[in-house]
Amino acid sequence: MFEQISIYLTAMILGIMLFFSFVIAPVVFTTLDEENARKFIRRIFPFYYNVNLGLSLIVLLTFLFLSKLGIDFYLILVITLLFATSNYLLMPLINKYRDERQDKKFKYSHFISVVINFVQMLFLVIMLI
Repeated sequence: MFEQISIYLTAMILGIMLFFSFVIAPVVFTTLDEENARKFIRRIFPFYYNVNLGLSLIVLLTFLFLSKLGIDFYLILVITLLFATSNYLLMPLINKYRDERQDKKFKYSHFISVVINFVQMLFLVIMLI
């Protein structure tokens, strides 16, 4: 039962990430003006990261409970750490660079966040196949 729950939660994380990346973000930037899009994104990203962080922590704890310490355990561990890093370290930097109009640093840090997101999705797919 716990193993099945971890599979469902893993799929849920991937679904949230895909929906956010390919539906929410594009719609926000094509619908809202730059100022309102920025406000909305700054409000929703912490929620996005914290929900996924919480779900990935549950999966991680489930694997520990089941003593399932194979490749999937290490993948979800990395995914969890990347959610925490993205939310608590990278996002504040991205916002700071944007506010201070440090475009080169902003673009680089934003690119890093996109790469992290892609790697997390790739790891989740690997876990599910």
